[in-house]
Amino acid sequence: MNLYLDTSVLVALFVIDPSNTRAIAFLLAHPAVVVVSDFGAAEFASAVARRVRTRDLTRKDGQIAFLHFDGWIARSARRQEITSADIGMADRLLRRLDVNLRTPDALHIAVAERLGATLVTLDRGMAAASRALGMAVALP
Repeated sequence: MNLYLDTSVLVALFVIDPSNTRAIAFLLAHPAVVVVSDFGAAEFASAVARRVRTRDLTRKDGQIAFLHFDGWIARSARRQEITSADIGMADRLLRRLDVNLRTPDALHIAVAERLGATLVTLDRGMAAASRALGMAVALP
């Protein structure tokens, strides 16, 4: 089984966050191939940088989060590139008027679908949209 982690889970794993314990417990309970897209990694960087700018994290905390994230990716996850087919699929999902999605969520869903992976997210709205699309979803 492959698990595709969206950005909400990545932030919870590597930044002080109320969902940290749940995210860690989920991964420990579900040994599998963990996949992170290059888009998810960029979104993670954006989220950490935003928290530093808003002083929710110190600069040092941000640097530590990046260090731990990069080390974990190198050791424990498979990095997946976004393809033009993923963007095309995300566009098609966004054009469906019966599913409430934002562009980043649609892109994560498209990658997880292409890989045949279970989408792991802490975003309940994204989880509901994914289920409506017939995706395998896990909500830690």
